[in-house]
Amino acid sequence: MEKTIQIQAPVATKKEKELSIHGDLRIDNYYWLNNKENPEVIDHLNAENDYTKSMMQHTETFQKELFAEMKGRIKEDNASVPYKLNGYWYITRFEKDKGYPIYVRKKERLDAPEEILFDCNEMAKEHAYFMLGGIAISPDNTLAAFSTDIVSRRQYTIQIKNLVTGEIYSDKILNTTGSATWANDNKTLFYTNRDEVTLRSHKIFKHKLHTDVKEDIEVFYEADETFNTFVYKTKSKKYIIIGSSSTLTTEYRFLNTDNPDGDFKVFQERIHELEYNISHFKDHFYIMTNSDGATNFKLLKTEETATHKQYWQEVIPHRETVLLEDIEIFKDYLVVNERENGLNNLRIINWDGTEDYNLPFNSETYTVNIGNNPDFDSDVLRYSFSSLTSPNSVIDYNFTTKQKEVRKVQAVLGGKFDENNYESKRVWATVRDGAKVPISLVYRKGIKLDGTNPLLQYAYGSYGSTIDPSFSSIRLSLLDRGFIYAIAHIRGGEYLGRTWYENGKLLTKLNTFHDFIDCSKYLIEQKYTSNKHLYAYGGSAGGLLMGAIINMNPELYNGVLAAVPFVDVVTTMLDDSIPLTTGEYDEWGNPNDVNYYNYMKSYSPYDNVEAKSYPNLLVTTGLHDSQVQYWEPAKWVAKLRELKTDANKLLFHIDMDSGHGGASGRFESLKEVALEYAFLLDLEGINR
Repeated sequence: MEKTIQIQAPVATKKEKELSIHGDLRIDNYYWLNNKENPEVIDHLNAENDYTKSMMQHTETFQKELFAEMKGRIKEDNASVPYKLNGYWYITRFEKDKGYPIYVRKKERLDAPEEILFDCNEMAKEHAYFMLGGIAISPDNTLAAFSTDIVSRRQYTIQIKNLVTGEIYSDKILNTTGSATWANDNKTLFYTNRDEVTLRSHKIFKHKLHTDVKEDIEVFYEADETFNTFVYKTKSKKYIIIGSSSTLTTEYRFLNTDNPDGDFKVFQERIHELEYNISHFKDHFYIMTNSDGATNFKLLKTEETATHKQYWQEVIPHRETVLLEDIEIFKDYLVVNERENGLNNLRIINWDGTEDYNLPFNSETYTVNIGNNPDFDSDVLRYSFSSLTSPNSVIDYNFTTKQKEVRKVQAVLGGKFDENNYESKRVWATVRDGAKVPISLVYRKGIKLDGTNPLLQYAYGSYGSTIDPSFSSIRLSLLDRGFIYAIAHIRGGEYLGRTWYENGKLLTKLNTFHDFIDCSKYLIEQKYTSNKHLYAYGGSAGGLLMGAIINMNPELYNGVLAAVPFVDVVTTMLDDSIPLTTGEYDEWGNPNDVNYYNYMKSYSPYDNVEAKSYPNLLVTTGLHDSQVQYWEPAKWVAKLRELKTDANKLLFHIDMDSGHGGASGRFESLKEVALEYAFLLDLEGINR
């Protein structure tokens, strides 16, 4: 008989570190893992990767099959729907067996010769990680400012390409956010610089073509460490805008694009908890704002010469049940993206006020987004539509004829997909404080609600970010094997309006975790699944959610996927040298205040790990993550290994080449999805 070799999980050395504030002492035995320059740390991470590979070795063939299956549904030789800007049609396309996009344009007509702007396949050849950031075309169409990241820290280098000669100029602007904005003189470029340590976007610079980058002029410095700054051009092309934002407060400055060496003028100085953003049309600015108690936002306007808040005039009033999310301005029409009862509506209003109507969407749960509409003079609105069962469609709506043209429907290859084989619905779970939380569900038709179905429950629940129910061809690999997929629209997101967000942050953050747990209980009670077949998934702040729910109610879940999880909340929020920390105070609170410290400590996953049973866990991260540092999940896994009393799987996969967004390239990220799906399916005894 062949001898079975027992694989031992890595055990991190305990090195006691005392952390004390507010008279409270915490002992952190794994604090030392936060130094990736230490070879002992790298050795430990490599050991974790080796352990995961060993524990999942029996699924390697299955992982390859899943990868091939998911990749096989994606049309490789694919192209975006062209959009027109300043006399050129722009297209992003992919070629078979190539993992990166190719950016091209055609002059005036779609049958004109193709001009390749950037072939990312060539640009990525020498790099383990590659990402092309923003592309900004000069007003005369001859230059492109473009940015690249080859580390995955979202620190982009901006360069300039001459689109006539193909020459890439020697100018190299380091450590930027990746976006750039041209003035009308075709030689002045505005960009955002990051702080080297915290990565906060804190300065706006002005660069003149063919001058030394060291001579670039700082035009704005955001001194408040809780704010980030950015720069862009209005759709009307008349103004360059500098924005400053924190979680709860915004401020803007503007400058005529014909006068790049002029001084920016403050639009409306910052007032704590006053949020607004600005668009420009003719001789007015249009302002989406929460001013004067407009929790769900309202639309105002003001003349260019009188931008202070006292001059703002109402266009669309605030409504208690409708969240104003976005607007798009055209020469003849205003398009308003509104959310009511969780669902988006596209409202069409012409400027003379004779038309005001919504585009109809006949579905119980769906996603609709305003698309790319850079042409101010267009009489066509581009938007996208999908649902949990319907692949994404790109649709052009003509304001004049009132006709829709479906320009593209996401192709799902492989020959097996038929949306009529699937069913989606929205149900409402009453949670512990009486709130009703919506859950979007999708599954293959014909399932029986007998509690035996495997179900993957997903949520995010932070920053007011709404997870809309959209289609995923990748997800079919779970649905076709009997899984139900559920999105819990918990508080902390804005699915049911701004109040839904306000009731899931700061000192109400526990609502986020309780909502998710109570949705799980509802799905079990309604026999969609049982605790033997229920799985949870969340990433980043959703990874915090995963850490919290398994501390609170580990018995509800058979397995959990935690991607780039924010799990060491207290220690991270006390360290203002870490990227993002200071800008997060309005979301989580500042733990230098004892009230926030105590509240955070009550739910922080790392601080609340106990000696008890936990579900099967697969944790993933990237070594170069700039948003949730790799050491948070590393410390969490180490502490779980030390204290958990069960024999369930605890696997930790670290991508040693990537950051928060995972691997670069079109298909590389599918390998991590294949690992995650194989982990879930293996727990269900499904191996093909």
